[in-house]
Amino acid sequence: MPGQEVKVIFGLPYGLGQAIMILVCLVLLYLAIVKEFEPLLLLPIGFGGLLANMPFANVTAPPVVDAATKLVLEPGGFLYYFFEFGVNTGLFPIIIFMGVGAMTDFGPLIANPRTALLGAAAQFGIFIALLGALCLSMIFPEHINFGLKEAASIGIIGGADGPTAIWLTSKLAPHLLGAIAVAAYSYMALVPIIQPPIMR
Repeated sequence: MPGQEVKVIFGLPYGLGQAIMILVCLVLLYLAIVKEFEPLLLLPIGFGGLLANMPFANVTAPPVVDAATKLVLEPGGFLYYFFEFGVNTGLFPIIIFMGVGAMTDFGPLIANPRTALLGAAAQFGIFIALLGALCLSMIFPEHINFGLKEAASIGIIGGADGPTAIWLTSKLAPHLLGAIAVAAYSYMALVPIIQPPIMR
């Protein structure tokens, strides 16, 4: 990609960002498999991120089309089609909403209605994260440069809602989609660890 720093890792030219993402994905896989922290979320995120960032795998490459004849010379990678069909059309967030809704157990909420305040508190997280991203851009302008659209995409993570984060980021800041999806779902996976001290 233009402007991306290229490193040599294990003798292979590769971007530093991809190397960091591979490490993040390995941590997510470890948490899902060994520690059994929300494997339903972390296992597919870790595996998909690992596939997308592997050197020379080309699973995210777009198809190569001859400009003159419009013939497809090389088909794109399968994750490219997943992204085009599911994320760009907005279909995957809807499917995730339906799946999460079908799996939700409202028994604890009905038994203790005060826990609805936790959901309301998550809405404050949106504004705290949005303002935090904008403040970091003002404090460190040479290293962090988030505009309002990027900050809004980061802020929606504070709402603790992965499908909304994916949908909003795909519309406002698609270049941040991978990082925000990992952050949003990792945050959701940590809810069982974060909630007990708050509930006491």
